[in-house]
Amino acid sequence: MLKFSKAEKEVLNENNVQKLYVRYFDIGLHPESDFPIPISPIRFQEKPKGYTVVPVVFIQNKVMLQANLDIENLAQKTFDFIEQINFKNKISCQEIQIDCDWTLKSKENYLKFIEVFKKLSKKKLSATIRLHQVKYFKKTKIPNVDSGVLMYYNMGSIAPDSLNSIYDQKVAERYLKSLKRYPLHLDFAFPIYSWGVHIRENKVIGLRAKINSAMLGKDPNFEKVSSIFFRAKHSNYKNGVFYEKNDLLKIEEIKAEDLKEMAEDLQDNLVEKPNEIIFYDLDEFNLNNYEKNIFEQVISCF
Repeated sequence: MLKFSKAEKEVLNENNVQKLYVRYFDIGLHPESDFPIPISPIRFQEKPKGYTVVPVVFIQNKVMLQANLDIENLAQKTFDFIEQINFKNKISCQEIQIDCDWTLKSKENYLKFIEVFKKLSKKKLSATIRLHQVKYFKKTKIPNVDSGVLMYYNMGSIAPDSLNSIYDQKVAERYLKSLKRYPLHLDFAFPIYSWGVHIRENKVIGLRAKINSAMLGKDPNFEKVSSIFFRAKHSNYKNGVFYEKNDLLKIEEIKAEDLKEMAEDLQDNLVEKPNEIIFYDLDEFNLNNYEKNIFEQVISCF
């Protein structure tokens, strides 16, 4: 659902934001038929007046792994559904973004989908790009899009260890030099979200959204056992989730200094400047973790 809070509107106005990347729907597989279906389509509770809207569609990689995938049909239905949402909400868009973490096994279907979708839509087309797709682009190939958005986050595996899966400078360093050889223009997307990795008996049992250290530090049901780990003192419910006594929450969050570090590292490895810096995602809970001018500070690095 799209609806802006007062704080979200203030941040958009203060930073002179003119373009919003809006997740329209995901595409997954029907659990019984393995047929591609739209998941959680957006509802506009508020019209994004005064903003350029770019619909974003996330396609699960398992869809592209289907051996008998009808690519023309999928591209047509994807475009038609975007157009339906636009028509219903009186939105005109000039660009569409496809988000898919394609792999070597799914690349043929994915690249063909992009080709078909581009011809159908007759719009500017952008695609999300992961770090591994930059470094190994000769194997993973480059989609036929007008530009890419490098998702500079979700770099590691979600695990019960002490590493941050959202951002790790040491992991990023393995890929940064490859940027100078990547032939597609890239804009950058930075993370401004946090989550809790729910661990029970040293096994990850889920990700818990909209949780950070500050919140857990005030919760009498949890005790801080290290800079990132909190333990449930007794069995309890939080945000509708049940925690057993001794369950752990590992907090993975991005601080202001992380964002500046990311921008500086990218700047040192650029061939050309990005046209846009995107922050993911616009949410009052996320925005409350940062000083007001953090976005200006990050953008000024470029």
